[in-house]
Amino acid sequence: MPQNSRVTLIGTGLMGAPMAQNLLTGGIDLTVWNRSADKAKPLVDDGAKTAPTAAKAVAGASVLITMLSDGYATEALLSDPEFCQALSPGMVWIDMSSAKPEHAREQSALLHTLGVAHLDAPVSGGTKGAEAGSLAIMVGGEKTTFDQVTPLLSTMGRPVHVGPSGAGQLCKLANQTIVAVTISAVAEATLLAEKGGADPDALRAALKGGFADSVILQQHGARMSEGDFEPGGLSKFQLKDLDNTLAEAAAFDLRLPSTQAVRDRFAYLVNEMDGADLDHSALYQELKKRNGLS
Repeated sequence: MPQNSRVTLIGTGLMGAPMAQNLLTGGIDLTVWNRSADKAKPLVDDGAKTAPTAAKAVAGASVLITMLSDGYATEALLSDPEFCQALSPGMVWIDMSSAKPEHAREQSALLHTLGVAHLDAPVSGGTKGAEAGSLAIMVGGEKTTFDQVTPLLSTMGRPVHVGPSGAGQLCKLANQTIVAVTISAVAEATLLAEKGGADPDALRAALKGGFADSVILQQHGARMSEGDFEPGGLSKFQLKDLDNTLAEAAAFDLRLPSTQAVRDRFAYLVNEMDGADLDHSALYQELKKRNGLS
């Protein structure tokens, strides 16, 4: 990637803001834009440029990074003629949002007609990974395009090329399936330990380094014990990802019983317990309610 490359990042929310901060730290010439301008202001204070509209923010950029809620939000950008006219032939669009694989493939095909290369590059690691620049980045698209932007992606985490267009999103769905089912298992183990009189903190220490150990056990297990559900990964987005996983599985005529069960529990947490904006470790609250516990 040329040293004089200009990068625009659209979407400076919980994940996008620390990702943008790492780009700034890496010396990237960065323009940021967010629908709610106040969310971009701290980055502007730290040296990023901004613009009044998304179209003006992307004008002249050689790389566009989007970190939005889903594929529909990305489609909304593409439905804006002014925005599409601001895209330059030869540009690389890296969509780091979590979306359906079919959305990635459709967007890649559309952008190809505009002379814009496309990578779907969703991430895992939550806000802590975004802040530390240690995100797992799963990238689908042309390998030559991936090689071109690998140094840029490496300022935010560990990029791995996983296949053609849509493969990054498919791997993210696999990741989210593992995350959700593991959160469920950690919640059940934590509740069992608490009700049986064991210290959950000691449980995590005892399991550290063993086959049952994981980032989810250590980080989300602590959240459950402490009742700390300030969002790192939002429950409503976890539910969205599980819905996308099951839709993709249905297209392959696959049944995923554990995924379906935990999806239904997240749906209850989000829709019946007002848990949409809680961290996905709040599935512990759903488990407690299921057991008649406060």
